[in-house]
Amino acid sequence: MLKSRTLPPVLRVWTHRNYAIFMGGCIPNYITFWMQRVGIGWLAWDMTHSPLWLGIVTAADLAPLLLLAPIAGALADRWEVLKQFRLTQVCILLHGAALPAFYFADLLRIEVLLALTVFYGIVYPFMSAARLSVMPRTLPRADLASGIALDSAFFHGSRFLGPAIAAMIIPVFGVGSTLLVNAFGSAWLQLALFFVKLRPPEGEARKPKNMFNDVKESFSFVRNHGGIGPIFLMLTVASCFTRPIQDMMPGIAGSVFHAGPVGLAWLTSSLGIGAMISAGWIAFRGRISGLTNVVVNGALLLSIGTFGLVSTEWIYIGIPFAVLMGFSLNTMSTSVQALVQNAVGDDMRGRVMSLYIMIFRGAPALGSLLIGLASTHFGLRAAFAVSACLNLILWIVFMPRRRKIAVSMERDLH
Repeated sequence: MLKSRTLPPVLRVWTHRNYAIFMGGCIPNYITFWMQRVGIGWLAWDMTHSPLWLGIVTAADLAPLLLLAPIAGALADRWEVLKQFRLTQVCILLHGAALPAFYFADLLRIEVLLALTVFYGIVYPFMSAARLSVMPRTLPRADLASGIALDSAFFHGSRFLGPAIAAMIIPVFGVGSTLLVNAFGSAWLQLALFFVKLRPPEGEARKPKNMFNDVKESFSFVRNHGGIGPIFLMLTVASCFTRPIQDMMPGIAGSVFHAGPVGLAWLTSSLGIGAMISAGWIAFRGRISGLTNVVVNGALLLSIGTFGLVSTEWIYIGIPFAVLMGFSLNTMSTSVQALVQNAVGDDMRGRVMSLYIMIFRGAPALGSLLIGLASTHFGLRAAFAVSACLNLILWIVFMPRRRKIAVSMERDLH
């Protein structure tokens, strides 16, 4: 134990058995998930060649979060989160098996793809709320920031590795191979979950209230908190108006850079490289202090990266800006997650983190639909150039308030 305490946080987290098992199940699934995302995105584009349809499919994946995330968080706070995670993972596995089944039976049409995407979108908030509640209970609080950042590093690193593998296997085995591989990745995570055991929750057991009151209490908590409310607002603007570029990347690859699925894979991988660098930096940093500044300055970098990406037709010039976008998006989201996990207790964690999910995953649904509509009239370039300007305004507004927010978010409350 003494030896493990002398290790840097980025290594010490692996000495905790449950965290190591949990991540051992998640990491392969992260890779196969991003392989499937490339496949689904290209199928939606190839079937329709329509930015609007691409936005609709993306919205169908994310929109259910706007309604279901608060309910999923309330359920996670009143139920055993590990059981919730296992049950929802079964549903994800069924979805993962259905996609390649329809594809190889030559029955996958845009309407079928949309229906399966809606199913996944309904299950996702319950799965994600449980996952974000399970993660902190596999680690002591002292290692939480590094554990969260490492999870983010592997998740976003898989955004590089997954599409890169997809780029290699699609020309040989076809787009359907990305769907098939993800079914195995989902099964592997489900197996790993049966070996995870969680520490007891902190504090006294909470008496469940009416579900509506639970949800109402979470919104009230966030609104009245000196730091969570402001940084959630920052993340909302970035997620709604800039993050959709990840899901609209098939359109960017096709209409801006005139590239095929391999070009799409490289652009998506570039976002993943930037995100992996960001998360790795935060993990090695290993502390909460200073993350508020990281969030605020991430908005400035995001503005620069977005404008640079859509200002050129040369994909090799666009790729470095895609890296910068991935870095800044992940810098903001990972830092917000670490700050919020530090500021809440286990009795409120599921509900508050479900609001984080709703923002980071749900807000892009609205943004994707708006940008899809705008791009039909003005083009993807103009739509995302406006997004870059909005993030610049965001940075200007919150720079003077960053110290006040840090007082509420960065102190050790436990």
